[in-house]
Amino acid sequence: MKFTEKDFLPTTREEMYERGWDYCDVILVSGDSYIDSPFIGVAMVGRMLERMGYKVGMIGQPDIDSPDDIMRLGEPRLYWGVSGGSVDSMVSNYTATKKFRNSDDYTPGGVNTKRPDRALLVYCNLIRRYFKNTVPLVLGGIEASLRRVTHYDYWQNRLKKPILFDSKADVMIYGMGEIALEELTRAIDEKRDYSDIRGVCYISKEPVHEYIQLPSHQECLDDKEKYIDLFDDFYDNNDPISANGLCQKVDSRYLIQNPPCDYLNEDEMDANSKLPFTREQHPYYEKMGKVKCLETIKFSIMTHHGCWGECNFCAIGVHQGRTIRTRSEDNIVDEAKEFNKYKDYKGVISDVGGPTANMYGYECGKKLKKGTCDHMKCVDADRLCKTMHVDHSRNIKLLRRVREVEGVRHAFVASGIRYDLINADKNHGYSYLKEMVDHHISGQMKVAPEHTQQHVLELMGKPGKGELVKFKHMYDRLNKESGKNQFLTYYLIAAHPGCKESDMKELKRFTTDELKMNPEQAQVFIPTPGTYSAVMYYTEMDPKTRKKIFVEKDTKRKEKQKQIVVKKDKFCSGFAS
Repeated sequence: MKFTEKDFLPTTREEMYERGWDYCDVILVSGDSYIDSPFIGVAMVGRMLERMGYKVGMIGQPDIDSPDDIMRLGEPRLYWGVSGGSVDSMVSNYTATKKFRNSDDYTPGGVNTKRPDRALLVYCNLIRRYFKNTVPLVLGGIEASLRRVTHYDYWQNRLKKPILFDSKADVMIYGMGEIALEELTRAIDEKRDYSDIRGVCYISKEPVHEYIQLPSHQECLDDKEKYIDLFDDFYDNNDPISANGLCQKVDSRYLIQNPPCDYLNEDEMDANSKLPFTREQHPYYEKMGKVKCLETIKFSIMTHHGCWGECNFCAIGVHQGRTIRTRSEDNIVDEAKEFNKYKDYKGVISDVGGPTANMYGYECGKKLKKGTCDHMKCVDADRLCKTMHVDHSRNIKLLRRVREVEGVRHAFVASGIRYDLINADKNHGYSYLKEMVDHHISGQMKVAPEHTQQHVLELMGKPGKGELVKFKHMYDRLNKESGKNQFLTYYLIAAHPGCKESDMKELKRFTTDELKMNPEQAQVFIPTPGTYSAVMYYTEMDPKTRKKIFVEKDTKRKEKQKQIVVKKDKFCSGFAS
């Protein structure tokens, strides 16, 4: 299958003219190169707007020192859609120890030279510099979504205002926001007030009294416990069924967050997956170099949105939601069949999964009717809520059907899995893991225990090490039965709040004595906005008990924690890693 510029959304004036356009209705500006993939949020937005009949232009990674890029499509008729990209720009640009990252998988050529720090602020300023009194600026994407109320900024080590205030944008669509996108676009087109649309944030001169009144920005600056209060309300009001709106005073104005928009149903998920993505980088940008991310996402399949695992260091639950929304098996199988049209497809599907691969196909019936519970998690440390009935049967059926698609040689599951959920599924957990071991692992399976010390795991919101040991025994037994020699690799975190050097030494001892391996890598914790772990890092308190906890903030000692666990021991040299 060969694509030309006509198969993409236009990114140059010449492409607009070829379509007979004199203007765009909406111009989308992103911190990524223009990659036309269902895995790229801004590409999904563009294709959804195109389906609605709007003329959509795309500008990826505009030059911030020149008007040439930002002005090349002219001014849109309705609004500018501004995104920092698929990855938060500060996370993309800096390591946990604040060293600049030289590579970027979403930039042509892979060299990190085109994504500015705080991309949303920079792009909004760039637009306003060259388009005076322009149409509204609409923020979207994960960088905006996680900064929609007062939030801790690790890189400046302080609380910052909601990003609408610093960016001077007009409105934000938060979360996945597919339905909010359609409603907001129509409202702007019809010149209607959009202040009542679910799934948006905006700034008001007056409070909305019926909404939950969050601690003001100044109160959060003055009192760390007030910031915990704010985050509790922010976190508990992210579900379309159960959430209330939020109102926060910031100086003399108010941040208004309307309740979340509804989630897509299965038919709507299927329809979005059928949008005419090329799964390629636009030729305009490909001339500058290829993007590395396509090696992974081009022939991958997203089976669902959302995650109810609620790891405290992860923002997926806040951004994507804590309710699983699945695509149908038929729709996923059809996507696997479509890959055969690509000349560079070799029969290998890189991933069949989602934020947590083995959450596909089941949900809590109570949650689906009443929404997520306040101050209660579906899975918390070693406790799985009794109303959550884990069932891998639909996932097993899906994987078998994908394998049977003509042309499929391998269909890997590279997304993360929750091994505690496999342990919890007494009816199908063993069968699911057998499917994985026999057909869907490429030599090694990645799991994420993150740590082994119970007090650290509790602060992380992760299951205890007993669940890991139980899973490893099952995994090793299945490999032996299948005559395979496949390993487990482990994601580990150093310097999470509550973790001391002594805890990393115990983690090292456990991996050596119990797991019989020497970790080759560990990640130093990054306090990203929108997570309870970032709240812990800033306040140095356990948000549940409000008691003081140890937090390592010295960069060298953070790195030392990491080195404790990755340092190779001579007697471990023969172990699998």
